[in-house]
Amino acid sequence: MNGLTLGDIVDRLGGELCGEGSLLIERVAALETAGEGDIAFVTAKHAAAGHASSASALIVPVALAGQFAATHIACRDPQLYFARVATLFHPLPTARPGIHPSAVVSPSASLAPGVEVGPHVVIGDHAVIGEGVILSAGSFVGEGARIGSATILYARAVVEHHCVVGEHCILHPGCVIGADGFGNAFAGDHWEKIPQIGRVIIGNSVEIGANTTVDRGALADTVIEDGVRLDNLIHIAHNCHIGRHTAMAACVGVAGSTRMGAYCLVGGAGMVSGHLDIGDRVQISGGTLVAKSIRKPGVYTAVYPLAEHKEWLTNAARVRQLDSLFSRVKELERELDELKNSEKCK
Repeated sequence: MNGLTLGDIVDRLGGELCGEGSLLIERVAALETAGEGDIAFVTAKHAAAGHASSASALIVPVALAGQFAATHIACRDPQLYFARVATLFHPLPTARPGIHPSAVVSPSASLAPGVEVGPHVVIGDHAVIGEGVILSAGSFVGEGARIGSATILYARAVVEHHCVVGEHCILHPGCVIGADGFGNAFAGDHWEKIPQIGRVIIGNSVEIGANTTVDRGALADTVIEDGVRLDNLIHIAHNCHIGRHTAMAACVGVAGSTRMGAYCLVGGAGMVSGHLDIGDRVQISGGTLVAKSIRKPGVYTAVYPLAEHKEWLTNAARVRQLDSLFSRVKELERELDELKNSEKCK
């Protein structure tokens, strides 16, 4: 793209234009590094940085309209507006129809028109690939799996047998959908594998990060609803159900059979134990271990405070004494009550 005028951008995305609509924008950029031809966004908190920026144009909150020397677009949510502008300049790739000679495609697989099949892709028996799907180099679609239209599998992404991925999804390099869940029965002196016969069902407009794994269900399906965002290096165990538009940062782990509601947020390295119910709009801070169900919306944190190592060891030792300290306090309260009662009787 050679660029867009601010007028073009406002015509497509809305907003209040303050300044010359014919100004040509060639790039999106960070506020601190933006220069001529760039557009950046400003929040109310960082208004001073906006005044100091060399960007040709700014995206600002409605409350700050008319307060910048630079030409700007005022809108309700500058970050969201900026994301949409960035998408104009950097749209997702579209399929270049064709099958690379090195790809292995089962004769029984069904490929809709306009599918791009890259080098060394494998498509199993009876798999169904929707219109405009991109299967990048080395990606794998197993037997009976279904991929919805306009979905992208980047290099080495795997969708195992009989799993379902919806429309307009993005699976980043190395993610694995539908590996066996961690199901084993102990036989006294050894483990015996429990067959994992469920599937993974992924809704529409889901994005799954690099090297993230979503295990298939043991009997029932593992479900990822519409609009979910999973960062890199996340693990979703078997039989989990993740509600729509929930987002998780990198290195989160969700143990088996946990249900998480809609619009939840989980910070990086958050850990959620198995067989729990997490309600809608629950926010879990990074590094938090969740070991019980949460049904009330809100922000939850369970991270031990940072301290110098020696101080941390001292505090940890004191934490181990909390139970005995509690018992001592209760005993002191009992003795104090007895003393007060004896004083009243005099």
